[in-house]
Amino acid sequence: MTRPSQRSRSFIKKRINTPGGRAVLHFVKKKPSHARCGRCMKPLHGVPRGPALEIAKLPKTKKRPDRPYGGYLCSSCTRKSIKEKNLDRWQNV
Repeated sequence: MTRPSQRSRSFIKKRINTPGGRAVLHFVKKKPSHARCGRCMKPLHGVPRGPALEIAKLPKTKKRPDRPYGGYLCSSCTRKSIKEKNLDRWQNV
């Protein structure tokens, strides 16, 4: 019988053959989904997947890309927003 904490669907049941010839079930936590762009919802590159505790232990440079809007917008949406800001700035002059 499995432990009550392992009866949820947040675990993947993985069948493993032991060296003694027994087949046992290992319960593996599912990975969280990819971080997504705030505008176009594409998966973000350079942002790690993992439990919040693991990501909190990483240094800041490993958590997100080092550019404006890094970790919030994808590279193409970042380019578009910077161009829009520059256009607005020149039109107001």
